[in-house]
Amino acid sequence: MIAHLDGTVAAIAPEGTVIDVGGVGILVHCTPGTLATLRTGQRARVATSLVVREDALTLYGFGSDDERNLFELVQTTSGVGPRLALAMLAVLSPEELRRAVAAEDIAALIRVPGIGRKGAQRIVLELAGKLGAPAVANGSGEGRVLAGAPAAPWRDQVRAGLVNLGWQARDADDAIAAVEADPAALGPAGPDGAVDVAVALRAALRKLSRA
Repeated sequence: MIAHLDGTVAAIAPEGTVIDVGGVGILVHCTPGTLATLRTGQRARVATSLVVREDALTLYGFGSDDERNLFELVQTTSGVGPRLALAMLAVLSPEELRRAVAAEDIAALIRVPGIGRKGAQRIVLELAGKLGAPAVANGSGEGRVLAGAPAAPWRDQVRAGLVNLGWQARDADDAIAAVEADPAALGPAGPDGAVDVAVALRAALRKLSRA
């Protein structure tokens, strides 16, 4: 198993990135939150999960080991393959997924494209007690991907993430403005008021989907 990649980001596309490791460009499919933290030409480390099929070897990348572990765990549910598992983590953070399963929050799960009410009920039933208890928010920012204290960097990262996903720049700017106008969408601030890029990106995607 390839547990992680550490190399230079060679390219970023809507569904993934190419990381140059020792002169070899490796394609990694990532969540929007992970892609938003990457920059072409810069070094990056992503946790990975290799999915083996008869006709393909596909590598999926994540911003943390916890996200990667949940990606693998949710696939133990009937009817959940790697693409749906990736979509779940694109819409819900690991903690949001844990809370949704623990609270049997069907409404949260059906926000994921490809999951209906019956599928959400099955996920809750089969994953109950397997994901661990949701963490208690303490504002420490531990384990979060932070854009830094100034407000501008997180806006730029979210904008780049949305454009990389195929949204027009104007739509991305409108979504970011809508998120800024809704402080609750950004969740608890990190140290020095820093914004969690992955949370902001998910919030912007939700604004765009409603529009």
